[in-house]
Amino acid sequence: MKRLFLFGALLLAVTASSRSMAADAWGAWTNGLPTAWVEGPACDPYVDYNCAPRKPAPTVAKAGGPCDPYVNYSCLDAYLGDDVATRFFRYYQLEWGKGVAPSDPKAPPGRRSDADWPATPQSSPPMPFTEWPYGGTESIGVTRPNSVDSPLMVAIANTQLGKAMNDAHVQVYGWVAPAGNISSNTVRPGGNAPAAYDYTPNTVQLDQAVVYVERLADTVQKDHFDWGFRFSALYGVDYRYTTAYGLFSNQLLNKNAVNGYDFPMVYTDLYFPVMQGLDIRLGRFISIPDIEAQLAPNNYTYVHSLTYTFDNYTNTGIEATLAVTKNWMIQTGLTVGSDTMPWNAGARITNLMPGNPLYPDASMLKDPGAVPSVTLGVRWTSDDGKDDLNVVGDALNGGQWGYNNLQWIGFTYYHKFNDYWHIAFETWNIHENGVPNLNNATSQGILAGGGTPFSPQFIPFNAPNAAVCSGPSSWNSAAASANTVAGSPLKCTSDTQTFLLYLNYSPNRLNNFSLRTEYFNDPQGQRTGVPNAYADVAFSWQHWLSPQIELRPEIAYYRALDNPAFNGDLAAGIVPTRNWAVIAASDIIVHF
Repeated sequence: MKRLFLFGALLLAVTASSRSMAADAWGAWTNGLPTAWVEGPACDPYVDYNCAPRKPAPTVAKAGGPCDPYVNYSCLDAYLGDDVATRFFRYYQLEWGKGVAPSDPKAPPGRRSDADWPATPQSSPPMPFTEWPYGGTESIGVTRPNSVDSPLMVAIANTQLGKAMNDAHVQVYGWVAPAGNISSNTVRPGGNAPAAYDYTPNTVQLDQAVVYVERLADTVQKDHFDWGFRFSALYGVDYRYTTAYGLFSNQLLNKNAVNGYDFPMVYTDLYFPVMQGLDIRLGRFISIPDIEAQLAPNNYTYVHSLTYTFDNYTNTGIEATLAVTKNWMIQTGLTVGSDTMPWNAGARITNLMPGNPLYPDASMLKDPGAVPSVTLGVRWTSDDGKDDLNVVGDALNGGQWGYNNLQWIGFTYYHKFNDYWHIAFETWNIHENGVPNLNNATSQGILAGGGTPFSPQFIPFNAPNAAVCSGPSSWNSAAASANTVAGSPLKCTSDTQTFLLYLNYSPNRLNNFSLRTEYFNDPQGQRTGVPNAYADVAFSWQHWLSPQIELRPEIAYYRALDNPAFNGDLAAGIVPTRNWAVIAASDIIVHF
């Protein structure tokens, strides 16, 4: 508990001091500059949208004089110095209090012209993106090589290695994101579930430390082939949400380790100048098109919605994205289910209860969901970029009970009212067929005895849930007390529906406020573990100290409308005791 209070005090102290530090930094940069550089209203257009910019002097400061790369980009190296460590920390100092990186006037345009492409709707900061998210591809029409603002890449830019990487258009960057929460729940670990990523109440943790090695293809041009790749490595608590069955998944499924590692994105992009651009992605990638389906910096809030937490996270296979016109895109893909690896396809394990009515053969598929699956999506964006709609069916197949074989059908919609306000809306339906029934004594015995691919003999922890086929009113803690319903079926189809809305207000380029409201209906409990409908509301503040450091404090209220779902741990036999939860949480994201 002492660590929690220290963590909270640190957040408050840093947040309260950020504006004064930014002001002090600006004063230090402008001290001694020609008056034409600083005269005018005390305003910074990089922070305030409606601010009149200061006009720089027509001449450059004399040698040995003060240097501000935001005014004179050519003096960036003089400001940073020569050795790597000094350049690394001075770049953080340079960007402190700013909403953007210093701009190189010699850099090529980062997007196609307004006549050729929809307007870019957002800026980052304060948003976690500049283009409305759609996933499975590089952002066509707005992606340039070497375009990520990275203190590490700036630090090594004048070294032999840095120059070679720059020439090859390869960048290495990432972030570290520690976090903590204070909760009305007390059961540890897992008492905050089904809320995530802060599933353990009243704790401080390392959510994720992430490294990307990547090359971005040039999708702004339309006259030649280009290519890119990304290799990502993640370590921390959040691996439990990204794990794919068969890829180092023993950490989660056999050991239930608190911290683990994963490689959520390992892919190659092939870009062809077909129509308005064709990107073909091969490998493991984030599923499309969720609002939140990315890692920490690509989300509005620290604690994700139930909508994000309980759908599929990654696909492995091939995804093709074709920009037919500047307004319309088509996405098609062929993957091996979702959240499972290709080598699971066709793999079989011994059935410990041969002849059972669910899986009668002497052996059974290790993951019945590891089969060829089809993704199809359509995206429309208005000319002014203010409206964006994605309609998608993701990883569709026979829908049989698999590791995470979710038949995702839904859409996302974004609307920008003005520079200050926008909404993001998502709804989806997911289902699985032939899910064993927890309200049937025979199904319970088969599950417990090793007669299914996901029995505890094969996956001791965090296996796919079975279903309460008779619905919320018949649950009565069935998972813990083995209650059954007479005449109930051996298996059934689980069906989950969600509605999610974000309302965002951004007063300037260093702050955004999000109100998240959500309704999540899981009547068979196959996603959350308890048959329930849930409603929750969360208020979050995303505060940027610079383009490299972000704080995301929030407070959320969750309500389980049918059965107690909080302050328990079903995997450990601790039945939830509360139908509500209040959780205050925050993370800090430090990019490098």
